[in-house]
Amino acid sequence: MHILIISVGKLKEKYLKQGIDEYIKRLSAYAKVEIVEVADEKAPEHLSEQEMKQVKEKEGERILAKIPNDAYVVVLAIEGKMKSSEEFAASLDQLATYGKSKIAFVIGGSLGLSQQVMQRANESLSFSKMTFPHQLMRLILLEQIYRAFRINRGEPYHK
Repeated sequence: MHILIISVGKLKEKYLKQGIDEYIKRLSAYAKVEIVEVADEKAPEHLSEQEMKQVKEKEGERILAKIPNDAYVVVLAIEGKMKSSEEFAASLDQLATYGKSKIAFVIGGSLGLSQQVMQRANESLSFSKMTFPHQLMRLILLEQIYRAFRINRGEPYHK
């Protein structure tokens, strides 16, 4: 399985990079994992609705350019469907069973995702009703993907 994580913005925090590197290393036994960063759109602190839409559209164009045509796309969004770790594991297993070996997870910027990216998505997933920094979401997502592979293989994982 090939897992692509497309995320807006550069990761600067050393502790997050270390955690992400650890999970990529752990996941190498199960899948090829690739992280693609797209530039975030520079914008002033206070934006009008129209300016927010323009920022999301520009970031969205960059995201869409990185999504392979044959990828199954899962966007991370607050309004997405929430799943337990077991349900998430089952959905990854289903995708693999039915020949979807390339999965692209998309993490938007601080304003979220454009309508075009949402329309390209095959699935919208939410980890919580809470908002998380998009940099931290990379680590949380990788941990859950790793947990899913362990669950699907019947391998032990701490509760």
